[in-house]
Amino acid sequence: MIRILAKRYLHGDPMIWMVVLLLSATGVLVVYSSTSTLAYRLQGGNTEYYLFKHTFLLIISLGVMYVVHKANYRIFARLSTLALWLSVPLLLFTWMYGDNINQASRWITIPLVNQAFQPSDLAKLALITHLAGMLSRRQQAITNLRATLIPVLCWCGSICALIALSDISTSVMLFSTCMLLMFIGRVPVKYLFMLVLVGGLFGSAALFLGQRAETAKSRLENFIDRKEEPFQAVQSYIAIATGGVKGKGWGNSDQRNILPHSYSDFVFAIIIEEYGLVGGVVVIFLYLTLLYRGMQAVSKSDRAFGGLLSAGLSFAIVIQAMINMGVAVGLGPITGLPLPLVSMGGTSLLFTGVALGIILSTSKQTEEQEEINYQRV
Repeated sequence: MIRILAKRYLHGDPMIWMVVLLLSATGVLVVYSSTSTLAYRLQGGNTEYYLFKHTFLLIISLGVMYVVHKANYRIFARLSTLALWLSVPLLLFTWMYGDNINQASRWITIPLVNQAFQPSDLAKLALITHLAGMLSRRQQAITNLRATLIPVLCWCGSICALIALSDISTSVMLFSTCMLLMFIGRVPVKYLFMLVLVGGLFGSAALFLGQRAETAKSRLENFIDRKEEPFQAVQSYIAIATGGVKGKGWGNSDQRNILPHSYSDFVFAIIIEEYGLVGGVVVIFLYLTLLYRGMQAVSKSDRAFGGLLSAGLSFAIVIQAMINMGVAVGLGPITGLPLPLVSMGGTSLLFTGVALGIILSTSKQTEEQEEINYQRV
């Protein structure tokens, strides 16, 4: 019965659906475990407050994903241009007048609903979609500097720089995704070096004008030096070390009440503490599966845009996940990137849902085209 309903209403790659549902379920369990004490203290004894909030936002995200996966992914090529132009003033407004948290203005509060909105999430989705569209339309003139490469360089450099004014880690992650997407899109390596130079110039200007230069410098120095580990990193290592192979079991984390942002930035440490090395490996495997299935569209899709779009969005989600997990285990300097679908969040969950919906839409169109080709034969 479930199989029949899934086949009727859930289109696209079933493996991606399974990965999404498993990661979402993991997020609900870990967020509840990580926030129950915090909720009891801040919400007058209501230990389920953050659980209900996260679950509500997750359901909305999955609902958005379902709606988007029903649509034709090609419409997002047209919407991406409008979204990019909208992102520029939003990013500037957020930098100058946004809610300042931890010396960074990354959010603006939406009136009436009183929900924080992070414009970098919109800009990230719009840039990847727009870049995939530009590369697909100009495959025959991919080496044309004026028609193809200058617009690509300008959009990548300007959007990443605007994000870097208040969020360097997201900017670096997005820039890396653009580099990979351009490489897949057959942009010559010499022009990729040009992108690196442009990114370096725009990035240096953003660091000089932005809010996070000193913070980024100190975090990088602490990571390289290793003489004095930051408090968050130490507590994360303790959680991972005490988790062992099998973990302490759900809800038995000790570090959740000590480790800052155990429900978002360091949620992977809590996963390992409660579910052990086995649980951590399973989560990593799920993200790698998502990347592999998302990349399949590059070889299977008969349209360059669908393949590049699916690959770019898959890269963005998985690179963010790997950075988050790498920070938790000490493989990178501390950042503020959440673990997609798992960390407690607001607009990050929503835009992850949109991105996954687009990936599923491309796989759905690819399957339909394969079926048409098979019937013709």
